[in-house]
Amino acid sequence: MAFSKKHKNELVEKYTQWLNESQAVFMLQYNKMGMKDIDAMRKKVREVGGQAHVIKNTLLDIALKNAGFNYDQELEGTTLAGFAFSDAAQLAKVFSDAAKAEIYTIKGGFLDKHAITDKEVKALADLPPLPVMRAQLLGTIMAPASKLVRTLAEPAREVAAVVKAYSEK
Repeated sequence: MAFSKKHKNELVEKYTQWLNESQAVFMLQYNKMGMKDIDAMRKKVREVGGQAHVIKNTLLDIALKNAGFNYDQELEGTTLAGFAFSDAAQLAKVFSDAAKAEIYTIKGGFLDKHAITDKEVKALADLPPLPVMRAQLLGTIMAPASKLVRTLAEPAREVAAVVKAYSEK
């Protein structure tokens, strides 16, 4: 299907906008993919707060340059791009799970406008979800404070135990 110059410019503007708004962009190469596969993938991506689109490589290259991304290679093959607007790790997990099927291969992506490899996308997918990471961070921050409170309360607890033992005699 041939695109007019005006339509191509509109697509580049839309891609540039998505690139600027997203925390991360991940790219898959696909083989033998039907509309049912595309719709299932898009549904999973929407569930984690992102968008997935089949994109023309040349237009994406132009949009990457317009958005100021650090990327000097030409994209090859077919490209299904996922834009993470809220949680990059969750989108990476969706793409990593999709790559386990025969029809998808992870090409790589971008995290904060820096190119990352397919291995780095898989490593990002292995991270725990954001609420779990927040809980772990909060636990790490709270540990010294709770230990300090226990240390300060210990002498008073010991005195109370001695007084209680004496009163029971």
